[in-house]
Amino acid sequence: MKLKFIAIAAALVGCAFTAGAQEEKIGTDFFIGISGGIGTPVTTNNVNASLLNTVGWNVNLEFGQYFTPVWGARAVLGVGTFNYNERNKTFNQSNVDFWSKRGQLFGEVNVDGLLNFSHLFSKANMPLCDFYLFLGPTVNFGSKGSQFVAEQSVDSEGYYIVEETNKVVGRFGATAGLGLSFNINKYVGLGLEYRAGVTPSVFGDASRGRKAEFNNRLTLRLAYTIGGKRGKDGFAKKYGRVETVEVPVEVPVEKIVEKIVEKEVIKEVEVANPAASSVFFTIGRATIDQQDKVRLDQLAEAIKAGSPRAVYTVAGYADKGTGSVKTNQKLSEKRAQAVYDYLVGKGVNPSQLKVDAKGGVENMFYNKASLSRVVILSK
Repeated sequence: MKLKFIAIAAALVGCAFTAGAQEEKIGTDFFIGISGGIGTPVTTNNVNASLLNTVGWNVNLEFGQYFTPVWGARAVLGVGTFNYNERNKTFNQSNVDFWSKRGQLFGEVNVDGLLNFSHLFSKANMPLCDFYLFLGPTVNFGSKGSQFVAEQSVDSEGYYIVEETNKVVGRFGATAGLGLSFNINKYVGLGLEYRAGVTPSVFGDASRGRKAEFNNRLTLRLAYTIGGKRGKDGFAKKYGRVETVEVPVEVPVEKIVEKIVEKEVIKEVEVANPAASSVFFTIGRATIDQQDKVRLDQLAEAIKAGSPRAVYTVAGYADKGTGSVKTNQKLSEKRAQAVYDYLVGKGVNPSQLKVDAKGGVENMFYNKASLSRVVILSK
């Protein structure tokens, strides 16, 4: 049972990394967190024993990343104590004062795969709460606590004989759980987590679950997303949930100018050139969507109908908060070049267009990072 649990846990962690590698790159969220709470081992194989033992404490420090808003992974470093009630006793205590020791100390390292249901079933920009599942392998460390005096020796009354030991050992197992986090803002989340695990008992041979003991923990968790939840903004924009600024394209306006030449009225048509237009992009991408292609089609016709001497700057931008300086510079170049190529393909004279890559910039419109992933065409 324990080996199957470990295999399933390792598989979910693998799925998280695979999903992050295969899904369209739309941004990542790095986070750190602290948590603390209570926990207890569970006695399931002795009808006369306490099911839930007296609770102990535990504290944790975590580091993680959401590769996409749905899939992520993290490492959790923890330390805590477990208690094992005397009612569970089925061992001879004549040679050991083990049961007078409460609060068996242990440390653990958990590697969790994360599945965020809030974004799996909802494409909201940033939901009020994140509801997520986690599952992965674990290793805990500590003293063995107790061991058989001889190979499962039995005294005259039929009790196993154990003795106390301080031998340091590592124990492998798996844990899983659920979390609910309230998003105070795009940086900070506060919530609760429940974690259940199956590992060899930290109490050693004096535990009925010495080979595979079930334990559970409930903690209060505070997490901080470095730089804010950029990946989730990108995910929402991919599904059309981010507000965009519509910059109207000026439609050519005919101006009638009357000139009197020897009683003859001559009508000349002058076409007003468009002043500016903007094309927005998905995070990490330089692909023009259909909505913006319609805008560029109209813009191309306006430029061709306007003055052939008019020159337009095709300026590409990237969000400074996402990616490195070098990456943002290349991305802004690709975006500007994509708009340039599209307009030329629609018949615009290349001599009327000048490409300019601005690289990563701070929020330019309405304090939204998503609106800085843009190409602005201006005279």
